[in-house]
Amino acid sequence: MRWLMLCAAMAPSAAAADVLVTTRTLRAGTPITEADVALVGGTAPPGAVARPDEVIGMEARVTLYSGRPIPRGSIAEPALVERNQMVALLFQHGGLEIRAEGRALGRGSAGESIRIMNLSSRNMVSGRVVGAGLVAVQP
Repeated sequence: MRWLMLCAAMAPSAAAADVLVTTRTLRAGTPITEADVALVGGTAPPGAVARPDEVIGMEARVTLYSGRPIPRGSIAEPALVERNQMVALLFQHGGLEIRAEGRALGRGSAGESIRIMNLSSRNMVSGRVVGAGLVAVQP
């Protein structure tokens, strides 16, 4: 028992830690800038983002309210493809490369899988976002 009390006394105080909070309310899809976050004194809840460099350049997935800690699950890479955006479809296999035009049926960031309607055939296909307005499709 004495050992537990000694360990507790030697542990750093959670109250001395800084908490990363938003400085204004950010709606879903809003890019997060340096002016949108601040470190304040307090205890961060489990799963909250601790450093500004972890969120700057990301975008809010849900509404983030002013003065509240930022949960890790509420931020994401910025979307490179928006819903209903015209995108280039790219199919590559060996030396063959085929490009077509499509309409995104969802929004996605780099590496995410989204559905697209091929405008020439009207077929629905799935692809992975690889760049701004560029989606790679696989056979």
